[in-house]
Parts: sequence; C-alpha cells; structure tokens
Amino acid sequence: MASNPAFNRLEKDAQSGYANFQTQGANPGNVSYAAQGATDTFSQQQLENMYNQPSAGPVDTGRVTMDDVIMKTLGLFALVLGFGAVGWVVASQNQQVGMMLWMGGMIGTLILGLVIAFKKALSVPLIVGYAVLEGLFVGAVSQFFNSVQGWEGVVASAAVATVATFVGMFLAYKTGLIKVTNKFRRIVTMAIFGYAIFAVINFLYASFVPNSPAFGFGGTSGIGIAISLFAVGLAAMSLALDFDMIDRAIATGAPQKYSWLLAHGLIVTVVWLYIEFLRLFARMRD
Repeated sequence: MASNPAFNRLEKDAQSGYANFQTQGANPGNVSYAAQGATDTFSQQQLENMYNQPSAGPVDTGRVTMDDVIMKTLGLFALVLGFGAVGWVVASQNQQVGMMLWMGGMIGTLILGLVIAFKKALSVPLIVGYAVLEGLFVGAVSQFFNSVQGWEGVVASAAVATVATFVGMFLAYKTGLIKVTNKFRRIVTMAIFGYAIFAVINFLYASFVPNSPAFGFGGTSGIGIAISLFAVGLAAMSLALDFDMIDRAIATGAPQKYSWLLAHGLIVTVVWLYIEFLRLFARMRD
C-alpha cells in the first residue's frame, strides 16, 4: 500500500531502476562480435537448439512472482497466528504479562516497521521478527477484548469480517470494480496519514487523560462508531493499494527478495483491518 513505509521503499527502488537490465556504456557493435564468436564456436544445429529453448521466465531471472508473494504471505500469516495463540494463552493466565505483550508488541512493531522501511538492505530476519511481535500483540489484544463482559464473541466476529472484507476487496480489485488510479492512491494515502495522526493523539488522550471515555474520542457513542466505520473503510481501501503494488512489482520485474516486503506490507494491512473491526464491534456492543 502506498501509505505503508515498506511499500514506499519498494516504489522508490522501482523508480531508481531496480528492473533495468541494460548495461550502461555498452557498445552496440559488441553484439555483432558476440554473434560472430558464437558461430565460430557452435555448430548450426547447436545454435538452432539454443534458439528453440523457451525464454527465461521470472523464476529463472530471480524476479518477483505471484507464487512467491502468496507463499511468503502465508508463511508470515502462520507466524502471526502461531504467536497470536501464545499471546492469547499468556494473557489469559496473567493479565499483567498480557498487558506487557500488548504494549511491548505495539511499540516493538512500530520501531521494527520503521527500521524495515528505511534500512538500506532488506532484512528477512527483521520481517520475521515483526510477524512474531505482531502475533504476540494481536493475541494479547484479542484475549482482552474477549474477556470483557458484554464483548464476548467480538473476536470471532472481527476475524470473520476481516476474511470476508479481504476476499471482497480482492474480487473487487481483480474484476475492475475498484480501479487504483493515481488520484485514488493520493486520496487514500492522505486519508491514512491523517488517521494515523489522529490515532496517536487519541491513544495519548485515552491513556493519560483521567476519566476519558473508552476508545478515546467519541467513546461508544454514535460519533465513536462513525470513527470506527471510517477506519474500517480506510483499511479496506488500503488493501486495494496493496494488491496494486504487488501487480506493479511483478510487472516491473522487481527482484525476488521484494516478495518478502510485499508479503510484510499485506500482513500489516490485514492486522490493521482486524484491529479496527475489533474496536467497531466492541463499540457497537456498548
């Protein structure tokens, strides 16, 4: 997604020409010399056999493929689910430790996310570590929501809603119902940046202002529910940006290592969508 620092990095690298296969300063005449050398070395039959070989595909040239992105996304998602289960169990047994996982996971993923986005060399261990921290955070948060009286079942509802929204957005994008244009990217990106600033202010308000309502500004009133609906819609729209970035990375021949970055960005958006659904359903219950 364009607003995701990881995807911003990929787009900058694309603009700098990671897919440029041309050799700077090459002499066009070298081609004829190479051809002349080939005819001297190989027989006519050998040359014909070489010519008839299938052309190299993305896998042969070390470029991103859809299979790469899917497999790495599933791998990172499995880590999030696995460590989410660990976070759930730990938080259910010890509320204080669960709160530490909640806060530590939130701060840790924020720091790691920035490092991943701006580190010059792409680091797979950092991406894997991010998925682990994110899983612990999601598990602890989910257990808290599930344990509050009156909020029973919101975790299952949020999970189902997240899957349904992901599938719906994917189909809408693939069928052309949602078209990602430059204008669409700018609008969604600006909206996400604006919401991110609001989310930080809202978190500080809910955490440090005495007697502040649950969930911060708007609380569980109609205004609060409207805020959550806006956030859910924004997260859903950012999925379209993610799908578009994956397609563009494949089309421009991004190096295969970038499949880790694409998978990471997609998981970040899915978890964000899930958390916003949790908040929405909890607000509606109250």
